Parts: sequence; structure tokens; C-alpha cells
Amino acid sequence: MFELISSGEDYLMREGDVAIPLKKFSECKNRYSGSVFLLASGGSAKEFPVSRYAHIPFIAMNGSILRLVDEKVRPLFFLCNDLDFPKERPDVVTLGCQYAQHVAMALENYSEVHSYDKTALAGKSLYLLERVNRYYNKKSVSDRSFAWSIRNDKDLISGFSLLRQRPNRIGFSKDVGRGHFCGRTIAYAALQVVYTLGFRNIFIIGMDLNTATGRFYENPNSGLNTTTGHSYEKPNEVFPTSIDVYYEPFILASFRFFQKNILKKQDDLRVFNLSLNSRLPDEVIPKISLDQLDQLL
Repeated sequence: MFELISSGEDYLMREGDVAIPLKKFSECKNRYSGSVFLLASGGSAKEFPVSRYAHIPFIAMNGSILRLVDEKVRPLFFLCNDLDFPKERPDVVTLGCQYAQHVAMALENYSEVHSYDKTALAGKSLYLLERVNRYYNKKSVSDRSFAWSIRNDKDLISGFSLLRQRPNRIGFSKDVGRGHFCGRTIAYAALQVVYTLGFRNIFIIGMDLNTATGRFYENPNSGLNTTTGHSYEKPNEVFPTSIDVYYEPFILASFRFFQKNILKKQDDLRVFNLSLNSRLPDEVIPKISLDQLDQLL
């Protein structure tokens, strides 16, 4: 298991004699602009014509990297903050680390990749994804105390409640170098990453949030990945999802918070959902068709 070393000029992951340098998000904060695609893994992602928009930056999340490898589109970032996914599909996460221009993951995920392939992280541009108030080298406080401590913060925007605990865990980070709010879906973490990078025209693909449609790479008809020669799915293997458990209290609540406290207050920011059958209501994140996408671009 890697440990995080952050002292002076040292910012790296270390395990025994192995030390792998990390970059800081401060190095690329507001470095980018314009449009970006966030590619999630919902069933609708299979239908999106990735190659048509290859000239626009893509952010891959978890298993969605398989679509981009198949289409030979190299993503700007590969993201993974799910601690279970690298254990279930270390091959896919390792592929993401090898194929993307930059990688941002939790420390535990880097450890899983390194255990699976000792060469996968060598020479890569790696960033650390930390949750707010769950920092690796800093003691956590209660969610209520943390929410109170950032009540006047310009970058970490949070709810606060003395009576209920949950609102203290809902928020949005404008600087993921200081941590991100989980939202219980990787798409919400990705939204905070691209905001930090400077993108203000954000299009989300495959954010179905629907257990019935599943993940595109777990569909038995999803076919063969022509680049790697490996099938998207493991036969008869569909990994469990907690979407139904977390949708109302955290996923929907987080996107509503973002819509009310960030999106509506910032005229230069636009976010659209390209999954027309997404569970997320249109009034939270507007849904658009491909024709509308082309008009906006």
C-alpha cells in the first residue's frame, strides 16, 4: 500500500523502495477553457458517436475508458475514486492509467494498479483525488465542524445544518487540489475536476443513473474492444451498484446543490446531460440531443 509523502518539495507515493511522483492540481488550475466531455459508463454511452467529437477533450471515468480506447481517442484525464472498482477490474483501471494523458485517482487505487502492473504508473502524469475532510495526512473532523469551517470559503462551497448531518456532506469544490465532494457518483467528482481545470462548457455522456440499463461494458452484446482485443465484459459478471441506495440522499441532492449554488450563479458556466433517459431531472441538469449539442458547439 502506498503512503503519501508531502513534505517540502516532495509530493509522491512511496511503498518500500518505490517512489512515484505526483503532480498538484495547482499546476493546471484554470489552464484549460471551452468545451469538454465527461464520459460515464451508463448504457447510453455505447450509442454516443465518440469519434465525431474527438477534437474536443474527453474525461474518462472508471470503465468508460474502454469506449475511448476502442475509438482510439486518448482522454485528457482518466478518473477513478471508487475504491472497489480497481479490485473488480484492475485490468481496466490499469488500461486507463496507461492510455490517458493524465490520471487522477485515490491513493488506494494507485496501490491496486501498482500491485497489478509494476510498470503501469512509471513516467505518467499522476494527480491525487482526495475527498474533502478525508485527507490522507490530516485528521478528519466531524462533517458538521468541517462544513462550519468552510462557511466563508470561496472554493469549497458546502451546505450546513446543526440539526441534520447529511447537508454537511453535500457541496462543490472549485479547487480539487483542496479535495472534492463525493456526491456518491464519479460524474460529480469529474464535474469538480473539469471546473478546476477551467472548462466552462461541460457535456456529460452516459450519466443514466439507472440500474436497469446497466453499464455499457457489462452488456453481453457490447462486443469486442478492437484496440486491446479483449471483450468489454467478463462473461456472466455484472458488478453491483449502489445507485438506488444513494440516488435520493446524495446523488440527486449533490446535483441540486450544484445547480442552485454554482450553475445558477455563474453566467459563463454551462452543463448539459446527453443522456435523454437519465434519471437526473431535466430541471437540475438540462438534457440535450445530439442535434442540440452540434448547435451549441
